[in-house]
Amino acid sequence: MAEDKNRTEQMIVCYAPTMITTNGIWQGDNPLDYSLPLFILQLTLVVVTTRILVFALKPLRQPRVISEILGGIILGPSVLGRSKKFADTIFPLRSVMVLETMANVGLLYFLFLIGVEMDISVIKRTGRKAIVIAIAGMVLPFLIGVSFAFVLHERSEFVRLGTFILFLGVALSVTSFPVLARVLAEIKLLNSDIGRLAMSSALVNDMCAWILLAFAIALAENEATSLASLWVILSSAVFVAFCVCVVRPLISLMIRRSPEGESVSEFYICLILTGVMISGFITDALGTHSVFGAFVFGLVIPNGPLGITLIERLEDFVSGLLLPLFFAISGLKTDVSSIQGFSTWAILALVIILACAGKVAGTLLVSLFYKIPFYEGLTLGLLMNAKGLIEMIVLNVGKDQKVLDDKAFAIMVIVAIVMTSVITPIVTNIYKPARKFAPYKRRTIQRTKPDGEFRVLACVHTPRNVPTIINLLEASHPTKRSPICTYVLHLVELTGRSSAMLIVHSTRKSGRPALNRTQAQSDHIIHAFENFQQHAGFVTVNPLTAISPYSTMHEDICEVAEDKRVSFIIVPFHKQQTVDGGMEATNPAFRTINQNVLANAPCSVGILVDRGLTGSTRLAANQTAHHVVVVFFGGADDREALAYAWRMSEHPGINLTVMRFIPGETAAGESSSRRGGEILTVETNGDDREMQMDEEYVNEFRARTSNDPSVVYTEKVVNNGEETVATIRAIDPIHDLFIVGRGQGQTSPLTAGLTDWSECPELGAIGDLLASSDFAATYSVLVVQQYMGVEMLGETAVGTPDSPNPHHERPFDMGRRSSPRGRSSSYHPQP
Repeated sequence: MAEDKNRTEQMIVCYAPTMITTNGIWQGDNPLDYSLPLFILQLTLVVVTTRILVFALKPLRQPRVISEILGGIILGPSVLGRSKKFADTIFPLRSVMVLETMANVGLLYFLFLIGVEMDISVIKRTGRKAIVIAIAGMVLPFLIGVSFAFVLHERSEFVRLGTFILFLGVALSVTSFPVLARVLAEIKLLNSDIGRLAMSSALVNDMCAWILLAFAIALAENEATSLASLWVILSSAVFVAFCVCVVRPLISLMIRRSPEGESVSEFYICLILTGVMISGFITDALGTHSVFGAFVFGLVIPNGPLGITLIERLEDFVSGLLLPLFFAISGLKTDVSSIQGFSTWAILALVIILACAGKVAGTLLVSLFYKIPFYEGLTLGLLMNAKGLIEMIVLNVGKDQKVLDDKAFAIMVIVAIVMTSVITPIVTNIYKPARKFAPYKRRTIQRTKPDGEFRVLACVHTPRNVPTIINLLEASHPTKRSPICTYVLHLVELTGRSSAMLIVHSTRKSGRPALNRTQAQSDHIIHAFENFQQHAGFVTVNPLTAISPYSTMHEDICEVAEDKRVSFIIVPFHKQQTVDGGMEATNPAFRTINQNVLANAPCSVGILVDRGLTGSTRLAANQTAHHVVVVFFGGADDREALAYAWRMSEHPGINLTVMRFIPGETAAGESSSRRGGEILTVETNGDDREMQMDEEYVNEFRARTSNDPSVVYTEKVVNNGEETVATIRAIDPIHDLFIVGRGQGQTSPLTAGLTDWSECPELGAIGDLLASSDFAATYSVLVVQQYMGVEMLGETAVGTPDSPNPHHERPFDMGRRSSPRGRSSSYHPQP
């Protein structure tokens, strides 16, 4: 009977070893009968299906792992594979070996990369709270896995109960660190306290899962409890010790022998990539899985230039092309039709609910013990349900070692998909962080007290943006009476790459080597600003990182601005200067970010067109020499530009020229005739009020700076746009910074026609003219937009924590209220 059973269940697949490549269709060969063309077709199908699903699930904010597993399920026996013709043609049994081999090679190198990126010292520095939360989040699901194992084991008598329990327990209790990082970044919690706690706990959970996985594999590959399992565990421990004590010092020596500042030699890179294979071979031979060796080998590689080089060389190819194969293989092995009967589906639903509940309950209890609010604890528990790579490895090894049958495997894959996919929607709905933003008055430079702190948010894409921003801040005259508090926000695009996730400054000590190029960039930016802080005096720098898709990055910028109560946001222009003096676009997405920030910012905004602000000569340790010109037409934006320049003029090294454009008789006549109708009465009143405010402000500025020889005020009478352009072109080229208002909502005959051929309307007519490529210029331009909000119209913010003494404003600030001028903002501050 046993013989018959063996005969029916075993299947022998024969194929010719020479059938790798085809002789061509003209010779009558079918390419799909040969290994390589078939593999290429399979890989293409897997990647295309995965990418389509990634795009389709993007609105639901699902992590990529969900798309990859679902892609495999669609191509497998559950959906398309139900057609025998499709299965036999695209995924015949003879191709499975090649497919699985390549998937495991990809998995080997991916886990090596995870090892390289993982910083063990972070786990050492992790607080007791994170460790306790991680363990509590593992214990309850593990116990649920044990009870579930008893139910399923009755039908799977061919496996020892102990092994079965261990596999199911590990599969239900793990948390995937890369998947969780992606989810946190998507829902904008990566830099929050709860996000950092979740990341630390997931890191600890991951390490525990690896140890449990090693035990599970060691026990699974030995059918009877014997000394063999003990030998597997002991030999694996010896391998780990060898890697730490011998391999790590050798690699450190290799790094020391590489000349500083130069890339690591090809020979060393090849040696390490071969070492990954050898480590995988050794651990496979010892009885644990090959991926365990690759992971440990990655862990012992020191952080620094070598790690950065390895990640850059491998990551896109491995995670973009080979890793989806592994998840697809998991999907291809999943036959949903094997789950039959109401009772089995009921068990499946019960497992999902209990496993989720176990994670949540365990985490929530510890969170409440540590006095974390209930909703934050609940959110933390849900986040710890993120599943991914390790669980898939556990399930695949379990399937290969006959620990799990088809039904148990399919159930566990569905459990993983459901548990991970529900996280983002549920967390987004239940966890809405309380906005702790106190209303504040100083949302503009004009309203910032001369004897108060000036808060600036400087946004940086790359280190190239840094020197000009630093020079601009230095020229902004930080003093003991009015220090500058700078929040430096490094803007990083959220991609599928796991390396981008690991940039959280609070988890790294200053001076430690970077884990990847993005973090290396971040370190350069922070280092530059910290040097500025040390040498400038009266400047404080606070580094932050925003990791978001470009489409929602403006939300992070606006939230930080509101949270930190800044008066001014500086964002880099989306074009940069080329060697020949022209302007070229760096990334079109940067322009969209700038437009969204202008529309939604809770304070004033400046777009910095960087043509270098380094033409200055240093006069003293903290002094610079700059020639700044303000082009003033009138309106709230121009008053804000003048307010910023006024602050700069107090710097002993700044020469300021204020050039006010006044309409001549022709322009004034056109303006009055245009406003003669009754329909525009309200607009006329608004314009008159604006003109009155302009006059008051300029008069006050002139009165205060009349005795300052470094400040020059001139008036230019012009009649139209052509005369305006000619006057601006004639400005002395000695100036190295132009400050102009954006002029949004203003209609002036002096700029008429200039907007007709604007390349970048977000800069306004004059800003666009000064930033254009055909305007031969060697100066930087700062285009300023003043914040116009509801609370600026009243005194709602008087007496708030941010303005302890509202009566100390400049005399010309009192009684001046900006009027709305057609600009809408989707941001509404909390009362």
